[in-house]
Amino acid sequence: MQPILQIRQTPALIGIDADLGTFSITQPKAEVNITTTPGELTVQSTRPELTIDQTRARAAYNGGSVLDMNKRIYSGIQQLYLQAIARRVEQGTRMAEFFKPGNTIAEVYGMDTEPNSFPEPCGPASYDNVDIHFETRAPQINYQAAHVDIQVERHDPTIEYTRGKLNIYMQQYASVQYIPPEVNVQM
Repeated sequence: MQPILQIRQTPALIGIDADLGTFSITQPKAEVNITTTPGELTVQSTRPELTIDQTRARAAYNGGSVLDMNKRIYSGIQQLYLQAIARRVEQGTRMAEFFKPGNTIAEVYGMDTEPNSFPEPCGPASYDNVDIHFETRAPQINYQAAHVDIQVERHDPTIEYTRGKLNIYMQQYASVQYIPPEVNVQM
């Protein structure tokens, strides 16, 4: 038998101990501030106006104002005067033709027995002598819309990172061991 040299080798071992890092994220809530201006409705209305004019009714009852009554009498006298002139002209025309039957003085002037009338001092009577006027106005409506003001204050997040540990070490060193053969001395 031949002597054998033994070589024993131990490999190197590296140990790694690692923990993961941790994140911590916090964010405060946003602050919301809401301000509201209320809407405003304004309505302005005016009272309706009722106007009653009884001037023509008073003129029919008692002649109305003195000025109006005098105007009616004056214009009525003018009409009566013009009618009297027309009647006299007609009578004169008939008298110029006295030779025709029925145009004698007695027949032309004798039949003129109607008295001269005085003009009517009162106005005409009618069921529609009172004027009624009713006036309404639409209300003035003003509306101012409500206004909402929103203010938001946001806060940035706070991020914290805690590093994990990393430990690298030699768990086992490499080695080489030589074991020589046994030498027999008896030879």
